Amino acid sequence: MRHRTEPLTFLCRTLVAEGSVESKALQRGRVRKIMTEAAKKLAACAAVDNHVQTNHVLGIGSGSTIVHAVHKLAERVKKENLNIVCIPTSFQARQLILQNGLTLSDLDRHPELNVAIDGADEVDSDLSLIKGGGGCLTQEKIVAGCAKSFIVIADYRKKSKNLGEQWKKGIPIEVIPMAYVPITRLLTNRFGGVTELRMAVNKAGPVVTDNGNFLLDWKFDKVHNWNEVNMAIKMIPGVVETGLFINMAERVYFGMEDGSVSVHEKPVH
Repeated sequence: MRHRTEPLTFLCRTLVAEGSVESKALQRGRVRKIMTEAAKKLAACAAVDNHVQTNHVLGIGSGSTIVHAVHKLAERVKKENLNIVCIPTSFQARQLILQNGLTLSDLDRHPELNVAIDGADEVDSDLSLIKGGGGCLTQEKIVAGCAKSFIVIADYRKKSKNLGEQWKKGIPIEVIPMAYVPITRLLTNRFGGVTELRMAVNKAGPVVTDNGNFLLDWKFDKVHNWNEVNMAIKMIPGVVETGLFINMAERVYFGMEDGSVSVHEKPVH
């Protein structure tokens, strides 16, 4: 199912045509960035319009696409005088909620959510997801699991037939710090591929999650039965959570290059 708006390709070609002395490579990069952000916004706005109602308790995901969803949510709350309570999935989500003047709460006060909206690093044809590129997978999965409906928003780059076609950075796995070496060895020996400790960019040492743990990125080398692999990894002592979200997403909104929104429902087997 698709909903169409003004074609993004036409807009971006116009912008390139109006450019001056930028190199072709820079122009292409600029166009891709504009198209990607516009696609994210399209998906986010469609999801907020279709799934958020007054008196809802709403889970707010993390990442770049969710920024557009929160902006749209704040716009609707102000315009329609909606009564909305927001549950964050990360420090970033908490800051977004507060900065946009929305009502912040937590799972202690609101353990059952109407809807959770979040992004994804990749979505396959069964609506299985890889999440955790931003390191927030554990809280994201907890919040999604507390929601009656889990809605995913993404741009066209995240859509795949099989996991691993588009996302090449592996499946994030949050682990207790003292266990990262044995878990790294076990993952590679048991499931193949390569497992790496995620290192920080602007600090010395590894990335540390909001929960004080380390992240491993398992770069698998073949398509697996993801439900079985997910359960097997979660049983390893020291594993906190995986970035595999299996049988959780009810609907996915993809913002497309042509300005449409492609909606995918959870398949019935």
